[in-house]
Amino acid sequence: MTEPEWNALSVPADLPEVVDEITYQRVIENAGATWDYFPGHFDPDYAQSQGNPTIYVNTMHLAGFADRIATDWAGPRSRVVRRSMRLTGSIYAGDTMIGRGRIVAKRCDTSVDPPRYLVDLRIEVRNQHDALCCPVDITLQLPPPR
Repeated sequence: MTEPEWNALSVPADLPEVVDEITYQRVIENAGATWDYFPGHFDPDYAQSQGNPTIYVNTMHLAGFADRIATDWAGPRSRVVRRSMRLTGSIYAGDTMIGRGRIVAKRCDTSVDPPRYLVDLRIEVRNQHDALCCPVDITLQLPPPR
C-alpha cells in the first residue's frame, strides 16, 4: 500500500469504494464484541417487533467501517482525529454495505508544534439498494510531507 503524499493530494478526489457483506454472524459478533446488548442487534423477533425486517448493525460497526474506508486509503501512519456521523437508515443482516469516500478539504494546522497535516473526508455508507444509511465526516491526520 502506498500512503498518499500530502503535497500531491487533489481536492476534491474520490477514495476507493469498499464493499462488505453483512452476515447474521457478523452482526451478532460485532454487537457482542462492543458490549452492545440491545436486542435489535441479535434477536430477529425483537427487531421485527420494532418494525425492522431483521437484526441490524450497531453504531460502532458503522463507525468502524467508515474509519476503515479512511485509513485503508491513508495508510497505517494516519489517524482519525474527528468523526461526525448521522444514522439515516439501517444495515441489516444479509445486506451489502458499501462505502464511498471523497476528499473535501486539506489543511495544515500550525496552531500546534509540530504542525498537523489534516484531510477532511465525506464518507457515505449505503446498502445494496443505494440507500444512504450513514453519512460520515472524518478528519484524518496524515504524516508530514516528505
